[in-house]
Amino acid sequence: MIKIHTALFVILILVSAMKMDNNNIQNQQGTLSQKLAQASVKHQLSYIDQDDHYTDIPAFSEEKHQPKVKMLSTLTEEKALKPKQKKKVMSETTKEVSSKNKTRYTNEEMDLLSRLVHAEAKGESYEGKKAVASVVLNRVEHGSFPDSVRGVIYQRNAFQPVSNGSINDKADQDSIKAVKQVVKVDDRTTKAIYFYNPKIATDNWIRSCKIVERIGRHVFAV
Repeated sequence: MIKIHTALFVILILVSAMKMDNNNIQNQQGTLSQKLAQASVKHQLSYIDQDDHYTDIPAFSEEKHQPKVKMLSTLTEEKALKPKQKKKVMSETTKEVSSKNKTRYTNEEMDLLSRLVHAEAKGESYEGKKAVASVVLNRVEHGSFPDSVRGVIYQRNAFQPVSNGSINDKADQDSIKAVKQVVKVDDRTTKAIYFYNPKIATDNWIRSCKIVERIGRHVFAV
């Protein structure tokens, strides 16, 4: 009997202890609910986490408070925006203007041209000598020929006096005078870029060029 009474007493103690634990848990839950209800705004749930009837989400900040950021274009973008610059190509017209603005040839150039005129137009009139000098200067200003007196005269197979050596002979006074007038006064007798003696010319190609002048024994053509 004593053992039975002892067991019942222990059971009663355990039941009482369990009731006390349940009461403590309920009290703690109530306290926690009260604390959450009294919590400050900063600890409350956001609009997004609350009920669905909260549909308006506040903006982070007004536009006037947004800092304005200047976009910097990269070097590649700047190059892409810039129009491509075309390469400058000297046309025949540009070359002609540039050459015409050349007011003076060197003494060496004038001497070389005088010797060519003397060799090519020996026995021709003064106008004929001027015409030969004019052809050389017209070639200097033409895009299809060298751009210097020396370059034109010594161009391969251009003038026979260069081939036979008569270019080295001293020029007479008429040839020197004709060159000075054509160069300094710009008094061109012809606009031709070719001349030949039809009686002795053997090149059929030169005969196909358009004739613009006939002075003495020479035909002047373009």
